Amino acid sequence: MVSAMSSTVRATVVQASSVFYNTPATLAENMRASQNKAEMILKDAAELESQLVVFPEAFIGGYPRGYNFSDQSPRGKESFRKYHASAINVPGPEVDRLAAMATKYKVYLVTGAIEREGYTLYCSVLFFDPEGNYLGKHRKIMPTYSERLVWGFGDCSTTPVYDTPYGKLGSVICWENRMPLLRTSMYAKGIEIYCAPTADSGDTWVSTMTHVAMEGGCYVLSPIQFCRRKDYPSPPKYLYSPSEEFVTYDSDSIIWAGGSVIISPHGEVLAGPNYEGEGLFTADLDVRGEIPKAKFKFDVVGHYSRADILNLTVNNRPLVPVTFTSSPCKSKDKDGECKDI
Repeated sequence: MVSAMSSTVRATVVQASSVFYNTPATLAENMRASQNKAEMILKDAAELESQLVVFPEAFIGGYPRGYNFSDQSPRGKESFRKYHASAINVPGPEVDRLAAMATKYKVYLVTGAIEREGYTLYCSVLFFDPEGNYLGKHRKIMPTYSERLVWGFGDCSTTPVYDTPYGKLGSVICWENRMPLLRTSMYAKGIEIYCAPTADSGDTWVSTMTHVAMEGGCYVLSPIQFCRRKDYPSPPKYLYSPSEEFVTYDSDSIIWAGGSVIISPHGEVLAGPNYEGEGLFTADLDVRGEIPKAKFKFDVVGHYSRADILNLTVNNRPLVPVTFTSSPCKSKDKDGECKDI
């Protein structure tokens, strides 16, 4: 059970780069900025009295921008090994660390992370409450373009919407937001605070987010990384483009321009977009006050739907490649329980 709905929530979207190939530097225990980026950002957000903080896609583990996903050379395989090592297990010690930070700063924390399950990686979003509970995750169901060579596919068993005192909270990642059926399934779950971390800093992204906010009658929070070339390892350890192997590169060149934004259910831009550097962008969300006004005109899965002629069925069962069925025990342990043979 959650407490009674609060009138407003102060929400912050984070525009910052990852510490690429160095997850411990993102989540270390100490408070030195160079070695604890997530902690320092949360500290700054808490000073803004933020109650909900949303980090970008792949903030933990990093987005492999410029990476040659099809490189099967020894160097390419070593690059993937490093990237795999930077990913996190869920649950795991890094999840515990994030939960502790959410408690310390009394915030709902939503963050992009590269999740490792065995030897497959997933682009995921993790959710935490201010009491330090890990609530769950969303795995990106459709990696975009060449991402499909390095990330696995999620399914609709991890498309949660969580009740909070501030509204129903969920996430759709990057170009998943261009998938109208997925959006519709999230609207059907009642999402009110729609987190959309992305790697898209293009000119059309704000228009996409504005459409989602008005279509869903929800607040949309879209954090995007801002990165310069120096935020990634230097050549030859990491090649942002093949030419870097042969020419001098500009370490201050912008390779990810940000554009983080918060949009109201009426399509009003409340914070951002910003394309100038790292920063925090904050707005007060009045879920109980403004969403009913937006839904009065257009409720996409309510009075504006036509279930008699248009409907959607969602398979939300976990999709697994191997299922083991039970069989009669051939061997039992001393307590009478079946044991592996």
